[in-house]
Amino acid sequence: MAFIEPNPIQATKKADGNGTITIVKLLTDKELDGKCSMYAKVIIPPLCSIGEHEHHGNTETYHILSGTALYNDNGNQVTLHAGATTFCPDGEKHGIANASKTEDLVFMALIINK
Repeated sequence: MAFIEPNPIQATKKADGNGTITIVKLLTDKELDGKCSMYAKVIIPPLCSIGEHEHHGNTETYHILSGTALYNDNGNQVTLHAGATTFCPDGEKHGIANASKTEDLVFMALIINK
């Protein structure tokens, strides 16, 4: 068993998005064992975003923990709330924005390698 210290990093204009977000990596490359690129909690402050980006050789899942998200699914905008889960397959595009002016958007992100 291992207890892993959270490793928060700040990312500005992630994928040409707006503002600065926090990515709290919950597992290191050692624990991910090449099967995944990332397992993290992501915090997007009000009016910030991760820009639209395409996945190549991996998939990405978001699970919304709190807040309101404006999710871009290949150009289709959908509003999501806590409890919603998204899946972006290999070769497709997505992005996510915090739709709130007052509260953080918090979600889990999992990138699985193909």
